[in-house]
Amino acid sequence: RSSSLYVSDAQYNRNIFFDTSPQAVRLYLLYNHWFMQTLVYTFIIVNLALALFEDPAVVPLPIWATSTIEIICLSAFSVRMVHYAKVIPKDKFWKDPKNICIIVLSFIDLTIYGALKSTGYFAIRWSRVFRPLLLVNVTEGRQLRRAFRSIRNALPQISYVFLLFMFSVLVFSLVALKLFGKRGLLTIDGSPYFTDYLDIVFDLYVLVTTANSPDVMMPAYNYSVFFTIFFILYIVINTYTFMSFFLAVVYSNYKKHLKEEVRQLVKSRRFKMCRAFSLLQEARGEGGEPVVTQAKWNHLVKLVKPNISISHRELLWSVLDDQNKGHIGKFAFVQLADLLSIQVITVKSQPHPIQICFPSMYNSPVSRFIRYVVHQRMFVYVYDLIILVNAVFIGLDEENPVVSNAEWGDLVLYEILLSFLCNRLTKFLFAAGGYTSRQILDIIFILRVLRLIRLVDSIKRFRAIINILIKIGPTILIFGQLIVVVYYIFAMVGMELFKGKVQFFEPNSTSPDQEYCGNPLLKGTTFAKLNYCKNNFNNVVSSFIVLLELTVVNQCGFTAVTHISARIFFVLFHIVVVIIIINIFVAFILEAFLVEYTIDKSDLQTSLEKKIEELELNVQQYVPFKPAIKLFDVKKKPFMDAYQHSILLLLILGLMEVYVVLCLSGMVWTLVL
Repeated sequence: RSSSLYVSDAQYNRNIFFDTSPQAVRLYLLYNHWFMQTLVYTFIIVNLALALFEDPAVVPLPIWATSTIEIICLSAFSVRMVHYAKVIPKDKFWKDPKNICIIVLSFIDLTIYGALKSTGYFAIRWSRVFRPLLLVNVTEGRQLRRAFRSIRNALPQISYVFLLFMFSVLVFSLVALKLFGKRGLLTIDGSPYFTDYLDIVFDLYVLVTTANSPDVMMPAYNYSVFFTIFFILYIVINTYTFMSFFLAVVYSNYKKHLKEEVRQLVKSRRFKMCRAFSLLQEARGEGGEPVVTQAKWNHLVKLVKPNISISHRELLWSVLDDQNKGHIGKFAFVQLADLLSIQVITVKSQPHPIQICFPSMYNSPVSRFIRYVVHQRMFVYVYDLIILVNAVFIGLDEENPVVSNAEWGDLVLYEILLSFLCNRLTKFLFAAGGYTSRQILDIIFILRVLRLIRLVDSIKRFRAIINILIKIGPTILIFGQLIVVVYYIFAMVGMELFKGKVQFFEPNSTSPDQEYCGNPLLKGTTFAKLNYCKNNFNNVVSSFIVLLELTVVNQCGFTAVTHISARIFFVLFHIVVVIIIINIFVAFILEAFLVEYTIDKSDLQTSLEKKIEELELNVQQYVPFKPAIKLFDVKKKPFMDAYQHSILLLLILGLMEVYVVLCLSGMVWTLVL
C-alpha cells in the first residue's frame, strides 16, 4: 500500500513526507480522498463567501449567523490540520505554522469583534484579509504556492527597476513643476495645472497606465505645441521602456526559477518512485539485478488507477517491458508515473440510434448515399461557406430589403429550414414575451455562426494556439485563483477604508444627493459628473468590480472623499496586480508558447504511440462509397464519427420539420382566409 502512495504522489506531484506506519498510511489515504479534498474546498468557498453577508453586505445577515458559519468553517480547518498532523512527522508539521496562526488569529478577532459589537462599540474585522490565504496554504494548493513563490523570487530584481522607474517619475515631475507651474494654466475643471509636486507625481504615474491620457497633457498642449515633447519623452521612457523592463525582468527571473522548480520536482518524483521500487523489488538469482514482476506491477497499478481497463494496463506494461521478459528494472519502473500521466483515449464504437430503431431505413441505398456525401470534406466546406455568408449578412443592415432577402436565399437547406420553422412558431409562442420572429431568427443565426469555430481547428497554426490554450487552461485557473486572493485582500481593506463614502442612487431616484453620489465632497467633480457612483466599496461585489477597473487602468476619485494618502492604496494595488502578477502571467504565456513550438513529444509518449500502432489499436475501418447498384454487396459498415452521425440525424429531422412547416403554413393560410 505504501508503494502505491509513493507512485500516486509522484504522479500528482505531491511532496508530502508521510509516516509509513500502517495507521499513518490509512490516514494518508483518507486525507487524499477526493471527498475530503472537495469538503475542504467547500468550506473555503463558504468562508470566503461570508463577505457577501457581513457588514458592508450585499445581503445582510445577523452577526450571530455569520459568526456561527465562520466558527464551523474554522473548526473544519482545524480538524483537517489535526488530520494532517497525524500523517506527517511532528518535526515537519511544526516547521510550517502558517495555518495555525491564521486559524488562531481568526478565532481571536471573531471573539473580540463579537464582544465589541454586542456592547455597541465600533469594531473592525481585520482577520478577513487572512481568509484567502487558507486557499494558498492547503496542501492541495501546491500550484498556487508556486505562483506566489514566483512573485517572491521576482521581487528583488523588480525592486531595482521600480526604484529607477520612480526616480524617473520624480525627475519628470520636478521638471513639469518648473516648466508649467508658473504659467497660470488651468485644467478642464478650472483647477490650477501642475502647481503641486505630489499631485504632479501622481498624475504622471497614472499617465504611465494611459488612464488620464490625453487629458493630463491638453492644458500644456493648448498653450504650446512644443510642450508635447515633454510628454512624448515621458511616455517613451516610462510607459514603453520601463514597463518593458518590468516584463523582461519578470520573465528572466521566472524562467530561471522555473528551471529550479522543475529540477526539484523531477528529483522529488524520482525519489518517490525509487522508494516504491525498493518496496516491491525482488532479486533474480544470486547477485542479480533487482526487478519488479508483472504480477506486482499489475497489483500496484490497480491500487493507483483502479478505474483503468485491463487492455490499457497491458498496453502500459508492454511499453515498459518491450522485450517481454515478464519483469522490469528500476529504470523502467521509475517511468511509471510519467506513463500514467499520458492520456490514452478509448473509443467504443456504438451503432447509431437510427440504425437500432429503423435498420431498414438506415441501411437503404438513399441513406448510404447521404452518409457518403456527409463524409466528404467538400460537404463540410460548403456548409461552412454558407454559414460564413450568413454571418456576413447578419452583420449588415437588416433594415435593407436587399440584405434581408439575401439572408433568406438559402432556405432550401436544412439549417435555414430550421430557422424558418422557428421563425413561424415564435410568432405564436413568443409574441407575449416581447421577442419578434426576426430577433429569434437572429439568435439562431448567431448560434449557427459559432460553428465556424470548428474551422479554426483545421488550420495548423491556429490548432497549435488552441492546443496551447487547452494545455495551459488549468494553470490559467491557478493564476485566476491568485488574482482572487489578491482581489479579496484588497477588497477587504478597501471596504474598511472607503465603505459609505460613495453612494449609488437608482436612475428613478429623486434624491438631490444623486448629483454628487451622496457625498458633498464630490460635488462638481469629474467622478460625479460621469456618474461613477456605483464604483464604490460598499460591498464585496462592488469592490471587486472597482478593482477590476483599476486592473484595466481606470482611475477612481476616492481621494476626494477621504485623504490624499488614499492614493497609496490604489498605487500599491497597481504595483502588485499590474506590474507584478500580470507580468508573471504574461511570462508564463510566453514560456508555454515557446515550449509548445520548440519541444517535441517525449520519448515515453512516442514509445506509447508506437506500441499502439504495433498492436493495431488505432486502426479504424472505412469502406468508401460504391455505386448504388453494388451497395448491397458491401458487408462492412462504413465508419462515421459522432459529428457525421449528428449531421445525418439532423438531415432526417430536417425533412420532418419541412413537413411540419408546410402543415403549419397551410393552417395559418386557412385562418387568414
